[in-house]
Amino acid sequence: MSVSTMLRWSSAGILAIPCWAASLGGYVREEIPLPPGEVMEISSIALMPEDQVAVTTRRGDLWICDGAYGEDLSQVRWHRFARDLHEPLGMFWKEGSLWLTQRPELTRITDTDGDGEADRFETICADWGLTGNYHEYAFGSPPDREGNVWIALCLTGSFTSDAPWRGWCVRVTPEGEMIPTCSGLRSPGGIGFNREGDAFYTDNQGTWNGSSSLKWLRPGSFQGNPVGNSWHRLAGWPAPPEPKDPSRMVVERARFPDLVPPAVILPHGKVGQSPTAVVLDDTEGRFGPFAGQMLIGEQTHSQVQRVCLEKVGEWYQGAVFHFLEGFEAGIVPMRLAGDGSLFVGGTNRGWGSRGSKPFTFERVRWGGEVPFEMHHLSAIPEGFELTFTEPVDATSAGDPASYAMDAWTYVYQSEYGSPEVDAVAPTVRSVQVMEDGRTVRMVIDGRVRGHVHHLRADGVRSVTGEALVHPEAWYTLNEIPEG
Repeated sequence: MSVSTMLRWSSAGILAIPCWAASLGGYVREEIPLPPGEVMEISSIALMPEDQVAVTTRRGDLWICDGAYGEDLSQVRWHRFARDLHEPLGMFWKEGSLWLTQRPELTRITDTDGDGEADRFETICADWGLTGNYHEYAFGSPPDREGNVWIALCLTGSFTSDAPWRGWCVRVTPEGEMIPTCSGLRSPGGIGFNREGDAFYTDNQGTWNGSSSLKWLRPGSFQGNPVGNSWHRLAGWPAPPEPKDPSRMVVERARFPDLVPPAVILPHGKVGQSPTAVVLDDTEGRFGPFAGQMLIGEQTHSQVQRVCLEKVGEWYQGAVFHFLEGFEAGIVPMRLAGDGSLFVGGTNRGWGSRGSKPFTFERVRWGGEVPFEMHHLSAIPEGFELTFTEPVDATSAGDPASYAMDAWTYVYQSEYGSPEVDAVAPTVRSVQVMEDGRTVRMVIDGRVRGHVHHLRADGVRSVTGEALVHPEAWYTLNEIPEG
């Protein structure tokens, strides 16, 4: 770990505080200095022209940072662009303005006279409700391919829906029209898009969520929590499903075609416990060997997880892997720049988190070294196909004893969370190393549709004798591919 320190004031703005750097297995994490004396609990991040980065804070300030892409982060400068906002949790730059999702509205903010401070605040849409409850967060996406902003609306207190559209996802068009899109949300932590342009959000463990997960926001779908169902009347929708309590997700899916199962379950305590930001790696390799995959923030464990997705039939499913850790506060927003700089905002207020600080702004870059990792895991009719980032040692990778698997599901219920239930132990019968030298095809007996399948590959070595940096994967098997 290295540190450089500098603290002084400049006429160009606040020139900020010490910069720390730490290595994360092929990636380098650096703390970006923050304005002295300010409470910078970062809630959203936007990338702007001329290498500026905008951030909002949970307390309602909007700051712009110069130098966040630089090699010497002790030279960053900050200036406050706006204040008195209502806990923005989503922001992007478009056509000369910053667009913010605040608790009560989607807002466009502009500096019309060029003095470096916002002077025009336009309400684009304010058609959802709020009561003042602390938990009525509104997480907004960047614009989709049609220019719509997707907004995931938390329940009231995460248990009830006391204002219109709480527990729903809505879309806001560029013209400001609000389109109810999905029901059944509980406690979102972030929202974003995959490579195909489909929207996903993270939902946290609680009522009707046995564990946290990454969920696909298929338009017209029910996401699983019936608490906010009553608002369907405002949209003229048919009543959303009322699932049995308790049950299993796979059972209720058979009863309700509109019920979308979690694409990837994030097993509670094993893969974090408070997922947040949803970010696509669209850098074409500038952030390492995982282009096209999704990065998921984690508040409690102060981590970034990695997800690979695939569609089997009409449903998304896939695997989650541990990826980056050691951040100094719990992660809420993330934004990945085209040059491969991952900007991460941290806060621990309200929920404790790992790390030594109450709030941080950090940057992660790939150092060019490819870590030996599981790259992606795919379901096949007879088992799974696993691809690594580097060529494998054929002897260890082809030995079934190098692998182990267990699987389980969760109770789908109105009670808070769930233990792991219906546990099974699938057997790795055989393993074939494919011609590319990086992929193995595993024949596995005993898989169960709807279960999380936990794979360990502790015995696998690369051709140079390296062990895996992270030897575990968790695959949510919503569907078993047909042969």
